[in-house]
Amino acid sequence: MTAAEHPVLPRQSPPPDDERPPQDRRRMIRRRLITATIIVLLIGIPAGYLLISAGQSRRAGQNKEAEAAAQGLREGWPSRMQRRIFELPMPGNSLDVQYYETNNWKASRLYVEFRTTSAGLDRFLSRLGSGRGDLRPGEVTIGARDRQVSGWSFDPGTDWAGTTHTNKDPRPTQDIMVNMTDPMNPVVYVVSAATP
Repeated sequence: MTAAEHPVLPRQSPPPDDERPPQDRRRMIRRRLITATIIVLLIGIPAGYLLISAGQSRRAGQNKEAEAAAQGLREGWPSRMQRRIFELPMPGNSLDVQYYETNNWKASRLYVEFRTTSAGLDRFLSRLGSGRGDLRPGEVTIGARDRQVSGWSFDPGTDWAGTTHTNKDPRPTQDIMVNMTDPMNPVVYVVSAATP
């Protein structure tokens, strides 16, 4: 074989040295810090979120458990959802609020007691679709069973007035008693019953 048959290739240069200069300490620390920060963000944020939501879920469960275990009226306002379901437009200035809810397959009842002003009573009754003129002096409209469950007693000697606000099913019906002994600060007792 002659030289003409074999083309001559230019000589390749030798491979470069693969040795990099050593990193300076500052650059190495910065790279490790960035890596650690990324790991913390990728793991720490979701883990923190899970811990927070688990705590909130547990507290919500404890509140529901306490509410379910309660026997009789408990201090505080019924939730907005309870007030909406049982159609109880309580005045915002109500004091000494207590409530209790019962549920069974026949009916659900919300028992509420609160003190309000004379104007607050008028607002409450008008939002229900009733009025002060519907209150009948001396008439007890809350039945014996509901009085026993709630622990209320409507004894003679107190200036009582009562009414019942009836709605078509499935809307709730409200039995209302008002202690009018102090007409400027009446105490309202309501049993709102809804049947499924």
